[in-house]
Amino acid sequence: MERFSFDLQATDGAARTGVIHTPRGDIRTPAFMPVGTAATVKAMMPESVAATGADILLGNTYHLMLRPTAERIDRLGGLHKFMNWDKPILTDSGGFQVMSLAELRKLTEEGVTFKSHIDGSKHRLTPERSMEIQKLLGSDIVMCFDECPALPATEAEVATSMRMSMRWAQRSRDAFGDRPGYALFGIQQGGVTESLRAESAEALRAIEFDGYAVGGLAVGEGQEAMFGVLDYAPGQLPVDKPRYLMGVGKPDDIVGAVKRGIDMMDCVLPSRSGRTGQVFTRHGVVNIKNARHQDDPRPLDEECGCPACRNYSRAYLHHVFRSHEMISGMLLTWHNLHYFQEIMAGMRAAIAAGTFAAWEADFHEGRAQGDIEPL
Repeated sequence: MERFSFDLQATDGAARTGVIHTPRGDIRTPAFMPVGTAATVKAMMPESVAATGADILLGNTYHLMLRPTAERIDRLGGLHKFMNWDKPILTDSGGFQVMSLAELRKLTEEGVTFKSHIDGSKHRLTPERSMEIQKLLGSDIVMCFDECPALPATEAEVATSMRMSMRWAQRSRDAFGDRPGYALFGIQQGGVTESLRAESAEALRAIEFDGYAVGGLAVGEGQEAMFGVLDYAPGQLPVDKPRYLMGVGKPDDIVGAVKRGIDMMDCVLPSRSGRTGQVFTRHGVVNIKNARHQDDPRPLDEECGCPACRNYSRAYLHHVFRSHEMISGMLLTWHNLHYFQEIMAGMRAAIAAGTFAAWEADFHEGRAQGDIEPL
């Protein structure tokens, strides 16, 4: 079976473009992964997600282990067949959701016990169980199990958590084993402290992974602090492996992350915002719920080729949102995902051409000229 590999094709400053090769298809980087938490990208058909330009989706270990269960998905042929997506899938390990959603969480060196936020049932996640669940799902890219400390936290608390996550990374590596065609990513932790990030990166490099994530960011520290970490953290990780920034983000965050050497990212923002009437365009943010759009015959973005912009006016989109029609979430989510993939394609081309700085300047200028509406 073809092995997972990464072909770094060009750099422009710290920004990188390349291709991740998997048996299920290539992933062009920098890549944005739409989030399919519960085996679906909300309000989208799988073929619609593919039409936006997405090469890979993200699924969620925590949610899928609770409902419908990894064992059931395995019996039904695996996650790709279950959700009708034949391209690569990355699954996160469940660590973040255990911290943010689960009830009565009890953390030990062995793992985490918690009660489901759905029905209160008791569960246990360990590095070994997380690897087992992700194998049952058939994930192409598996994330090692880590602990994501709740913020605010002291530097000592972050250090203790990071070092346990590194021990869990070794256990995840051991449990994952040798699986040709599949990849395991390690997750760098350490908060906003450079020395802790360096220690974490050194531990992960010693274990050896197929890719490396920068974890513990986009959890409320703010863009300035996040970029401060990204000014050094990607450079602490291997040059020849993909670098994944987890849970990011807004268009400005994505561009800033790629500028600093990130290859992959994911976020629920484009789909969640689409369902709540917030639309991202090259000229800023449009809130379709606002009355100013009720008589506007223009598309959301005259330069966009998505179905929402090609076929419908702002007036119509305002109407169906205000009327709580399902087509509203479908069209606005499609637009947002299309726009995010358009950003990624633009950055890939600019990095390959050595014109990333000019592309970035045009990106920020276009948004500055726009009209960011109140919610």
